[in-house]
Amino acid sequence: MKRNLLAIAIPALLVAGTASASIEVWNKDGNKVDFYGRVYALNYITDRDNQTGEGDKTTARLGMSGQTQVTENITGYGRWEYEAKTGSNAENETRYAYAGMNFGDLGSFDYGRNDGVLKTLTSYTDVLPEFGGDASDNDLYALSARTKAVATYRNSDFFGLVNGLRFAVQYADNGDNSSTSYFNKHDRDGHDSAEAWGSVVDWDVLDTGLSIGAGYAQTGGHKDAKAWSAGVKYDNNNLYLAALYIQGKQKYGWDNASATHSADDLKTKGYEVVAQYGIDFDIGRLTPSVAYIQHRVQDASSYSRSGDAGLKGNDLIKYVDVGLTYDFNKNLQAILDYKINLLDKDDIGARRALYGDSQFGGSQIKATTKDTVALGLIYQF
Repeated sequence: MKRNLLAIAIPALLVAGTASASIEVWNKDGNKVDFYGRVYALNYITDRDNQTGEGDKTTARLGMSGQTQVTENITGYGRWEYEAKTGSNAENETRYAYAGMNFGDLGSFDYGRNDGVLKTLTSYTDVLPEFGGDASDNDLYALSARTKAVATYRNSDFFGLVNGLRFAVQYADNGDNSSTSYFNKHDRDGHDSAEAWGSVVDWDVLDTGLSIGAGYAQTGGHKDAKAWSAGVKYDNNNLYLAALYIQGKQKYGWDNASATHSADDLKTKGYEVVAQYGIDFDIGRLTPSVAYIQHRVQDASSYSRSGDAGLKGNDLIKYVDVGLTYDFNKNLQAILDYKINLLDKDDIGARRALYGDSQFGGSQIKATTKDTVALGLIYQF
């Protein structure tokens, strides 16, 4: 999903100790408070009435960021962001809520609900008009998405010695990392923990427009979930190219494993490639994009529901994305995104979404393999 530009810029600018581009409502005596938000009118269109996830997806977000100058080199900061959804089965969410301190070249430290450290890399390919962002999934890859109760240390320009070289170290205490909907919740040997830790490093290579990065994350407790990731992106002269590889491993398999069943480790791999090019007009900017996304498990049939003999394919997610974004100005944009679903009816990604039903038939499975078109209009400030 294409990220809100202000939402991306604000945390980076807070760490850097500079003002954001949002609406400044207070700036006095070294204290600044900004507000930002967006309304995203969005609808998913498919060619089948029972397509999973079709219909209204409209959301509204409101956020606040603030900072206070403590000394010449020390700044305190905080951020809060909330999202309300209007579609069917909508659930509202506090997306961000954290506070911290920036010590200049010595780095910054904050605590609260924030992005997992691997989000630094998964964001390389999370730039599509609407779809994408599949690697940012804590159910599959630890610390790859927003997580509660995380303490994060970040350093930019490597203590002021190397321009563009950044690293981060993170610890999560009972965050959304190992007790998630897909992870096995059965207690083993009385030891269960949602603790997690991870680190990431990425580098803007000189002034070439090229960035490279790598990261690792792991949960505690019996689940012992691990994730590795590496990414590369090129952003220069209206051209954007990015590629991501991510791999996950979780002990004892998915939640279908019982407390006594020694399921094999759940192993997942993901590949994402994106290309975009911006075309400037007298009024606005058009950005076409194309992407290929694939995430797979090893030996999917061992994770099938009892009686689901038809599950044979290993693909969780597989599609080609073709999209357009038109920025009228910095506040208003329209999007068109076409997700060409490449899942087969025998793939695990087409069947597991239906496991909550007591029974499901071929027409339902076929529905989860259909294409989807997203149409949206975004107003943001």
